[in-house]
Amino acid sequence: MQRRRFLQSSAAFGAWSFASIHAAPELARRKLVVILLRGAVDGLSVVAPYGDRNYAASRPSLAIAPPGAEGGLLKLDSLFGLHPALARLKPYWDQGSLGFVHASGSPDPTRSHFDAQDYLESGTPGRKSTPDGWMNRLLTAMPGVESGKSAPTRAVNMGATPPRIFAGPANVASLGLGPKAMDSKAIDDPAMQAALAKLYAGDDALGRSYRDATEGRGEMRKSMQAGMAGGRVDPSADAGAPSARSFAADAGRLGTLIRNDPHTQLAFTSVGGWDTHVNQGAATGQLANRLASLGEGIDALAKGLGDALADTVIVVMSEFGRTVRQNGSNGTDHGRGNVIWVLGGPVAGGQMIGEWPGLETAALADGRDLAVVTDFRQVLRPILQRHLGVNDEGLARVFPALPVGPATRVLRS
Repeated sequence: MQRRRFLQSSAAFGAWSFASIHAAPELARRKLVVILLRGAVDGLSVVAPYGDRNYAASRPSLAIAPPGAEGGLLKLDSLFGLHPALARLKPYWDQGSLGFVHASGSPDPTRSHFDAQDYLESGTPGRKSTPDGWMNRLLTAMPGVESGKSAPTRAVNMGATPPRIFAGPANVASLGLGPKAMDSKAIDDPAMQAALAKLYAGDDALGRSYRDATEGRGEMRKSMQAGMAGGRVDPSADAGAPSARSFAADAGRLGTLIRNDPHTQLAFTSVGGWDTHVNQGAATGQLANRLASLGEGIDALAKGLGDALADTVIVVMSEFGRTVRQNGSNGTDHGRGNVIWVLGGPVAGGQMIGEWPGLETAALADGRDLAVVTDFRQVLRPILQRHLGVNDEGLARVFPALPVGPATRVLRS
């Protein structure tokens, strides 16, 4: 079996002392943004193992040419290359703030989109009964944050519907999609707010939820207006709701909000359309077009964050990967292992992180898929602990039944 070991922590990595964490004000500046690619993106095209001889042999029409060839991959190292449609993100790799954890994902073997996304968002692979999402639990595990007492914009979801990952009792603010998401609505009218406040005065739970919602919306509007006044968001990027420009504009607005609101520490959004069973394409085509849109959006998010990127970790995940071998429709089917992206100032980037099992038949899961060598929770673990200051007890609440094993070393020393 071909095996290649990349940067990985020792078993003692998780036993670090909280004496190394700086004062609470510094912790309050640290942020985490999670982007979920719904539909199972093909990680073997995002970060392609061109140096593995089984890669091109398994994908006669889908393999992307090696670095240096026309339409070829962007070289990361002697084994891996980045999809050329993601060229906008290559400078982050070169600067050491973008890294990839290949052969990673959920240890549960399901190939159901619904179940796999549920496990990724609940943080409990294989357990469907978990009532809340791991990012909601994280809200109450972070230092200085008590349930029901955190700022209304401590956590922000960007999307049309509340996601599973934020399900739970802790309050989460909602940022809609599109350029008019923060336009004035009936709920912003002072008379309406006074009437609703009086209506909910007799119910503590509803009253608190209402106050958090209105306060959160007010804070987000102020942050967005401050960003526009500073000229940091290009209004022309708002055109075409489902297009790359629209995604970039939404992501840029999220970055602006996070940068301007000192309370915001957690954010989540998702991007769909990655289920490429038919006519996936290689350096160009369906997948390439979507990756170009995604890269534009992530770059806009990073630029919207501005100086706050130095204290932010952006994590990009998908529910599972896709088959090593292409199918008869010039696409790929549901697989197992995938690649997790990590970007930001604290990231130990410019290198592949984790362990690569290889694409030889004997190394594949069920003889067909890239194996999951790194549990996604072990990738998130140091981000939660070293970056956000969650202690061991808090980590156990966020990820109950986390298997014993070394955390993946995704952060700078």
